[in-house]
Amino acid sequence: MLNFRRETTWGQAVDAFLDALDSVLDATMMLIALLILLGLGAIAVLYILDITQRAQAIRRNYPVIGRLRYVFEHLGVFFRQYFFAMDREELPFNRAQRTWVARAAKRVDSTLAFGSTKPLNRPGDIFFLNSAYPPTAEEIAAHRPAPLIFGESFLAQPYIASSIFNISAMSYGALSGPAIAALSAGAHKSGIWLNTGEGGLSPPHQTAPCDLVFQIGTAKYGVRDGDGQLDLSKIRSLAAIPELKMFEIKLSQGAKPGKGGILPAEKVTEIIAKTRGIPMGETSISPNRHPEITNANSLLDFVHSVREASGKPTGIKFVLGDTAWLEDLFAAINHRGIESAPDFMTLDSADGGTGAAPQGLMDNMGLPIAFSLPALHRKLLQAGLRDRIKLIATGKMLNPAGVAAALCLGADVVCSARGFMFALGCIQALQCHRNTCPTGITTHDPKLQRGLDPTNKAHRVANYAAAMRKEVDLIAHSAGALDPSLLRPEHAFKIDANGLPEPLLSTV
Repeated sequence: MLNFRRETTWGQAVDAFLDALDSVLDATMMLIALLILLGLGAIAVLYILDITQRAQAIRRNYPVIGRLRYVFEHLGVFFRQYFFAMDREELPFNRAQRTWVARAAKRVDSTLAFGSTKPLNRPGDIFFLNSAYPPTAEEIAAHRPAPLIFGESFLAQPYIASSIFNISAMSYGALSGPAIAALSAGAHKSGIWLNTGEGGLSPPHQTAPCDLVFQIGTAKYGVRDGDGQLDLSKIRSLAAIPELKMFEIKLSQGAKPGKGGILPAEKVTEIIAKTRGIPMGETSISPNRHPEITNANSLLDFVHSVREASGKPTGIKFVLGDTAWLEDLFAAINHRGIESAPDFMTLDSADGGTGAAPQGLMDNMGLPIAFSLPALHRKLLQAGLRDRIKLIATGKMLNPAGVAAALCLGADVVCSARGFMFALGCIQALQCHRNTCPTGITTHDPKLQRGLDPTNKAHRVANYAAAMRKEVDLIAHSAGALDPSLLRPEHAFKIDANGLPEPLLSTV
């Protein structure tokens, strides 16, 4: 009897334990189910928030998942010294360079604490010489910079530029429509010009009434006849647009000097075909040069024909390599008269950017701007043409120090392409040529383009331009110049091959 009771009691205890366990398991499963439902609900909310917001293209194109980028970016601040490149180690643009642009575009404080991470003995770097008696705020406010005039005294319609920092050539086709529209609106907001690039004047370029520079590439997109030759009647039609201020004849670009481009048939959409004046759905090949330009005199003839048809300042763009042709060109100008000279020269750096270029050319062909700019400036001075021809510098100058250094080396104006791409949200994914740009900047995939909101990005473009001009002003004032146009070689030193500073004047 006793054993039976014991067995019964034990059995009841086991049953009670099992019942309690079942209850716990049921409660746990219910809790898990509830958590799953809450998690799915949270994901749904985040998805809706990401897909509808317009500030961040990554989140808009990759809802929820795209947020991981910002988590990793945050954690990188703490772990990159062990696992990632340091701030100044990446190429073509390091983290410090990109971060400054991004913070400037978002109007976030860009001041530093604790000390600079920039090496002080890297050959080729430029350091500015602070003045013992920099201009006061009152002196700066009373100063009126000399106007920046293209074609002064030689044209009925010279161009008075309002900014020393502008948007370099980026064509519709290389960039998406929303990206071009954002650049156009941002340029208008900030009072800077936008270069159309060689792809012609597209509807996105005219989103806002910003100043425009029309580039004539070797394929003459937008100003070509049925045979691909220059159509001066189209030049005259474009010149009638009030916002179009100048024409730029592209001889070469830094990323691929001596090579034309190929626009695959799948990228020749209806609007691109109409903009460029080519058949839709057919591959378009740009020649490696203008066939009608064979020497100095034919180059001046070409410049004259465009300027005569447009009535507006006309210049040339090139990357410098061989310099003998410049001596022939300057001799021809002085023989014909200085009125025959291009109104400006745009000098591209050999390491300039592009959607795609052969590595052999991009890595090895032409001279970087640090060498070519002072060389060109010096040759213009020797030929007595420096006052006649304005000098525009382009190529990897997307931070204030680079712009100020170019002004010291002889530039009148600095233009940037990739700086403004970073302002648009570029993350240096290096997908420009694959139609897979995750930020919608260099892709024609509508699903990826939708992540780029032109209205939001236009503000960032304007903010970046304003911050650049402000900080270049700071450098100039600290060096003792009342405005950046007064920066000269004597305002800077350059680090030589031994890691020691030498006067920049000795290299100019």
